[in-house]
Formats: sequence, C-alpha cells, structure tokens
Amino acid sequence: MTTPVCTSASDVAVPARQTRPHATYPSFSSYVKARQPVLLRTARSLTANPCDAEDLLQTALTKTYVAWERIEDHRALDGYVRRALLNTRTSQWRKRKVDEFATDEIPEPELTLGGDDPAEQQALHDAMWRAIMKLPARQRAMVVLRYYEDLSEVQTAEVLEVSVGTVKSAVSRALGKLREDPELGLVR
Repeated sequence: MTTPVCTSASDVAVPARQTRPHATYPSFSSYVKARQPVLLRTARSLTANPCDAEDLLQTALTKTYVAWERIEDHRALDGYVRRALLNTRTSQWRKRKVDEFATDEIPEPELTLGGDDPAEQQALHDAMWRAIMKLPARQRAMVVLRYYEDLSEVQTAEVLEVSVGTVKSAVSRALGKLREDPELGLVR
C-alpha cells in the first residue's frame, strides 16, 4: 500500500480549530507601544541584567497576548502584565541552575603554568628546583615534604621530629623566599 504525497497546502487536512487565522489585536499593539517603557523599568527592577529584563518583558507580553481575549478589564492591563512579569521571574528563579554547592574543602583550580608547551613546563620546573635548592636545607626539606610528597603539617613534623609550629613557620618563610626569587618572578 502506498501513501499519497501531498503536493500543495490545500491537500493537507487541518482540524477546524487550526484553520482559524491567528487573531491580531490592534489594541494590544497600541498598548505595548504606549506602556513598554514603564513595563521595561518594572522588568529591570526584577533582574540585574538589562538583556534579561528585555527577555522577561517579552515573555510576559507573550503570555498577555495569549490571554488577551480572556482579560475582561483592559484598564487593569498594567497589573496583569506586572503579575505576569513577577510570576515569570519567580519561575525562572526556581528553575535556575545552581553551579555552586557547599563543600568542606576549597577546591584548588588546576594550574597550567607555562602553558601547554612541554618546553615551557620543563623550564618552569627547572627554575622551581633551582629556587628550592637555594633554600636552607631545613626549609628545603619541609617544602619538599609538604608540597612534593604531599604530607600534612603533622606528618612533616613527625618525619623531621620537630613541632607542627616549626613546620608552619619554616614553610611560610620558605614560600616567602620563593616568591621573591627573581627567576620565578616571570611566573607570577
């Protein structure tokens, strides 16, 4: 069995409710032209971004247009549109995507110092080691254990048989010296 192919719009059967042409409301157009600046100010008061305010107003006016025939008192249109603005903004707020969440630890961003070029990364690595080698032996040991071996302050203190306070102060002084190293100044 073959299915006939429609070649023109008159061949397509459309239900009666869809054959009615879209209604145009001249009074809606004149209302929007007259009240748009006031309504846009209201929308801007609901959003922080002027572009979002324009989108919000457009959505609220679309909802108003769809309900135009059902609105009995056209003298109360401002109230209707303001309510549509508020309801639309509330819906947007409820549907917003939350990219932030609570955590016990602050996530550290991935650092790509030296860019993606392996030669630059190696040069940075070498400069860092030269700077670390300039540190006094005790500070150098603490920096290596803390940041290269990824030991905690307590673990570093246990390995070196010193107090945690000593580790904290020595590492702090060592990092200060590394920050002042002229060879690492280009990285900052």
